[in-house]
Amino acid sequence: MAQGAVGAGIGKRTADAGISGLAASDGTAALAGDGGVGRGMALAAVRACVVPGRRPEPPPIARRHPGMTEDTVPATMTGRNEGEPMAKIILADNPLNEISIAKEMVPPSLDMVIARHGTPEFQAALADAVCLVGFGDGFMDDAFYKAAPKLKLVQLLSAGYDRCDIEAARRAGVPICNNGGANSTAVSEHAILLMLAVCRRIVWQHENVAAGRWRGNKVDDVRLYELKGRTLGIVGLGTIGKKTARLAKAFGMTVQYYDVKRLTEEQADDLGVRFALFEELLKTSDIVSLHVPLLPSTRRMMGAAQFRMMKPTAYLINTCRGPVVDEPALIEALSSGTIAGAGLDVFDQEPPPPNNPLFTLPNVVLTAHFAGPTWDNQFTRFRNAFDNCQRVIRGEAPLWVIPELQS
Repeated sequence: MAQGAVGAGIGKRTADAGISGLAASDGTAALAGDGGVGRGMALAAVRACVVPGRRPEPPPIARRHPGMTEDTVPATMTGRNEGEPMAKIILADNPLNEISIAKEMVPPSLDMVIARHGTPEFQAALADAVCLVGFGDGFMDDAFYKAAPKLKLVQLLSAGYDRCDIEAARRAGVPICNNGGANSTAVSEHAILLMLAVCRRIVWQHENVAAGRWRGNKVDDVRLYELKGRTLGIVGLGTIGKKTARLAKAFGMTVQYYDVKRLTEEQADDLGVRFALFEELLKTSDIVSLHVPLLPSTRRMMGAAQFRMMKPTAYLINTCRGPVVDEPALIEALSSGTIAGAGLDVFDQEPPPPNNPLFTLPNVVLTAHFAGPTWDNQFTRFRNAFDNCQRVIRGEAPLWVIPELQS
């Protein structure tokens, strides 16, 4: 065990020491570097948080059912004694949340207020809220934390956290945690879906059949490709990157990855991947799939120079964050034939303007930042969120603290 802190201004906390680079788009260890290769940093799993100006509370004692011993008290028990008030949490209302599932799953120890930011109900609940559950947003500034003096946790339902004001959270001494990989299966499946869609030209095929052209006007010009035998280059090997690699292997692909947190030889063998330098990966991959967070070092990491390194027959897949790619450079690369095509779930501006040139290109497949939210992971996201809230309320360290607040 090693001692760490959630940044300057936040007291000592115990951590499991670990070395990696920046977090992947799902919040686990992934790409870091300068100009796309960011600065390596020490990551730690935070065990306790002592916030300046706030008296640390001892963890409550869990109530036992008959026959329980010290070793058999479930970790999910809240320790709330009879007569004690429930801990108030806010679930930020959002169209991507299925509120009925949250209401069904919320533990009885949590007094959940469902409100949209900016409403009187939201503002009124802030004063006593211990946890906020929702998607990261820019409104969580210094004034927000000042209005929530009891807040101990910002629990995201998303993997990404680029819209969060990390420095404001650091000053307030409040950890921000991502969703613990709750949407990693959905995003990795979506990445494979986009690979298949661009290689087999699914949208083009659908449009032709619907328009009565059956196999198109020039059957001899149609070239469709299989995934088997092709090389996939994964940039950012966090939880989503690893799951994408496993799925790609099932399709018979050769998988290489770039990440400053190198796997051991044994880990790489077990996963069936090999490490490649970033530029090497771009030059040798048939498909490049991006799985990094949006940080200063990853913003525009894919630009004109990088597209020129790729094969003219290669495809780009992006399911992480739009600004990781220089969109005008991508449009030029797609229009000029520098690369063969792209499958995109994210854009530089969301929603994109109606005159976005990507809409007119025949060699792209576009989805509306829907890789992550599925009906299935509504349950997983809320389960992870409520579990983390209960941990913090019991006086334990939260899980899945974002890397920037771990050291």
